[in-house]
Amino acid sequence: MLKVEDINLTDWEFWRRPLEHRHEAFKALRWEPSLVRFEEPDIVIVPRGPGYYALTRHADVVEASRRPQDFCSGRGAINIPDMPGDMHEYFGSMISMDDPRHAKIRRIVSRAFSPRMIQRFEDQVEEVAAKIVEDVAAGGGTGDFVADVAARLPLKIICDLMGIGEEHYGTVLDATNVILAGNDPEFIPHDDPEQAALALLTAGQTLKELVEDLGRRRRAEPTDDLTSALVNAEVGSGGGIEQGGESLTDQELGSFFILLVVAGNETTRNAIAHALHLFTTNPGQRALLLEDYEGRMPGAVEEIVRFVSPVIWMRRTATRDTTLNEHVIKEGDKLVLYYWSANRDETVFTDPDRFDITRKPNDHVGFGGPGPHFCLGAHLARREITVMFRALLERLPEIRSDGEPDRLESSFINGIKRLPYTF
Repeated sequence: MLKVEDINLTDWEFWRRPLEHRHEAFKALRWEPSLVRFEEPDIVIVPRGPGYYALTRHADVVEASRRPQDFCSGRGAINIPDMPGDMHEYFGSMISMDDPRHAKIRRIVSRAFSPRMIQRFEDQVEEVAAKIVEDVAAGGGTGDFVADVAARLPLKIICDLMGIGEEHYGTVLDATNVILAGNDPEFIPHDDPEQAALALLTAGQTLKELVEDLGRRRRAEPTDDLTSALVNAEVGSGGGIEQGGESLTDQELGSFFILLVVAGNETTRNAIAHALHLFTTNPGQRALLLEDYEGRMPGAVEEIVRFVSPVIWMRRTATRDTTLNEHVIKEGDKLVLYYWSANRDETVFTDPDRFDITRKPNDHVGFGGPGPHFCLGAHLARREITVMFRALLERLPEIRSDGEPDRLESSFINGIKRLPYTF
């Protein structure tokens, strides 16, 4: 096992190493009795902060998640360095807010996901997945699974729900790629921090302007899309729809859209891409799934999300002096919740490095831990993964990955840029 003193989660070289090395490192951190502190990255555009504690055990991640009054999201947002004012404005969605503002935004957004809206996107997922599979079947039997399948489904569903026209799909995809690029030179100038920050701001501004313009039009002429529901919803203090209640401002709508396309598009896309590779490299699990798709796919989705952990971490900040499972925490301490590590915790998951679609229980934190920041789009993500693989395996039961994934260079997103496939 690696020595804890030889591990540096801040060093980009750590995230370029093979997955096996990373898993070994996080295992060593989980077994360290005390919390391990790391220096913050030096990103030039903001002063280097005081450092952060890595929460790598499942129990610590869960406990910090369920205590938002002690471990908040709103001080400097959810990334490790405190975000500069401009970037906080663009990316300061409800994921980096605390109550009461967080509760207000979540109330409005939750109301927008009404039974009627949920039924609408479930019906759309079926139609879009079927079209994607027919396009793949009509191809040459090979291709890039990310571009041909995994990226198409969540992007179209989210854009259609919001009322974003097809002519903007490429713009939305390119912007989200930049926002979640991490340190990947394919998407962002990683050797020039100022240019990297400018690229992020430009991507955020592009998305905000796109949806804010749409929001202004939907206020004047509402339709049945999600944007209309968000900008015209009025939610009273009791949670019910009432005159004179709350609705999203242009700023809030823009920030929410960034969160929606980033969290709903990129993370679901990566779960779908990883899933094909997992079912290819674990043929026994693939056979189990095909024996009883409807019965086993719900468990398979949870295991995919646990095993992959598309979002690797989120940050919290201590609001007061306190303790966390007997660890002493001081006000202002930064805590980074490593979902990726918590989902491999040996004290919670038997044989955690084994992909097992029949795993029960499966108390993963792939959608975030318990508490107010549990993923609002978890239902949609589960649905998209389920429908996409049903359509694929019914029409193209022999489809499989054909080589190793081209992985995103990121400490935040467990991403796949390209994945060759064949059938």
